[in-house]
Amino acid sequence: MEHDCILGKSKGEWLAEFPILQDLCDLKETCWRNPDQLPYQQAVAQCALTMADIQDASARLQRFASYFISAFSETRPLEGLLESPMVEIPRMKTVLETQYGKSIDGNLMVKLDSHLPISGSIKARGGIYEVLKLAEEIALKEGYLTLEDDYQILDTPRFRALFSRYAVAVGSTGNLGLSIGIISAKLGFKVAVHMSADARQWKKDLLRSKGVEVYEYASDYSVAVKEGRIAAQDNPFCHFVDDENSKTLFLGYAVAALRLKNQCAEQGIVVDAYHPLCVYLPCGVGGGPGGVAFGIKMVFGAHAHCYFAEPTHSCCMLLGMATDYHDQVSVQDFGIDNKTVADGLAVGRASGFVGRFIKPLLDGCYTVTDSRMYQMLAQLADSQDIWLEPSALAGMIGPVVMGDQETADTTPTHLVWATGGNMVPQDTMEAYYRTGKACLLVERKQSTAWIFAQG
Repeated sequence: MEHDCILGKSKGEWLAEFPILQDLCDLKETCWRNPDQLPYQQAVAQCALTMADIQDASARLQRFASYFISAFSETRPLEGLLESPMVEIPRMKTVLETQYGKSIDGNLMVKLDSHLPISGSIKARGGIYEVLKLAEEIALKEGYLTLEDDYQILDTPRFRALFSRYAVAVGSTGNLGLSIGIISAKLGFKVAVHMSADARQWKKDLLRSKGVEVYEYASDYSVAVKEGRIAAQDNPFCHFVDDENSKTLFLGYAVAALRLKNQCAEQGIVVDAYHPLCVYLPCGVGGGPGGVAFGIKMVFGAHAHCYFAEPTHSCCMLLGMATDYHDQVSVQDFGIDNKTVADGLAVGRASGFVGRFIKPLLDGCYTVTDSRMYQMLAQLADSQDIWLEPSALAGMIGPVVMGDQETADTTPTHLVWATGGNMVPQDTMEAYYRTGKACLLVERKQSTAWIFAQG
């Protein structure tokens, strides 16, 4: 709901001070390049987290590899490593170049976090990691585990009985709830997921089938998080996963950069001053893209450029960063409804922790309409036979709208981070696809009408 007075200023005063807000309020696709980005070394010097923190998280995940092999058969091919493929998508590159009349220099790749084991989204990184860290801390404290043990023993009735004395809670639009719910229930925790109105029914149904208690709210993500936090605060044995402020989640996501470095080496992808890496990350509250961007910057340095992609109706991170008010303002304050098909990105107020932490490192943000996400969903399916949920396509337009400023006279690698999709039920995915084809037909008709009008 639009407010007449926002932090002591009228909407008109906000628009006068920050002209970009007019485009956001008009729901226009908007590009914002970060004027406050610092030189790399200066930005890193300000970071409260370090490469040592990322490596510690990576080592913890490695300790759990034998547990994953035992508890989740789908992790066996990668020997208990939760990781996704990175593949080139040349036919999709041609589709984008043809539709938008713009050449994309270098290679176009996609990072298929949509195909991560266990929960099929980027949230399998941070969400699962935070629960693992909790389980390890409990088991060590209770004397059930040492760091030298084979963690396969956690997949036994003795440990499930231990963890059943504890609870985990989280607020989510969907994918984070899936990752937290699935891993927590498997370990034996009592788990409650507080879901916003944007969450898809199939995600709620899947969680309930795993024994997860699901609470539903008619309001958006912020309310689900608030209610989850309230429900957990009076239980000393309940751990609340705070998607807005958790450094543990953040570091779980950041480990992706270490794996990405190995994948680049395996595929012969060079990242240097002449071969920059441009990464496009769908953004909701900010934890996932923020953690991944932080890791990428720490691993690849000044040769990496990271951009956040948001729906036009849920542009909370761009709003917070462009004004420097971060979590003090929401899209609803300015009359933007926070309603989008991109359920994982349907967040009205950004994480203040992530926004302030990542701003010195981030290259920029942009917004994309639901229609365009639908279009690119169908185009990627047709051109590459890769099927993603709508929110995972937010990054795909990035090389067209943001990818050329830092890459003049270079051969970049454009990497679109595909955040979810392979757990979407077939009938739901087919409905997404049909909508995408319909949106493409409308787009072509509008383009034809414009050409005739100009003629």
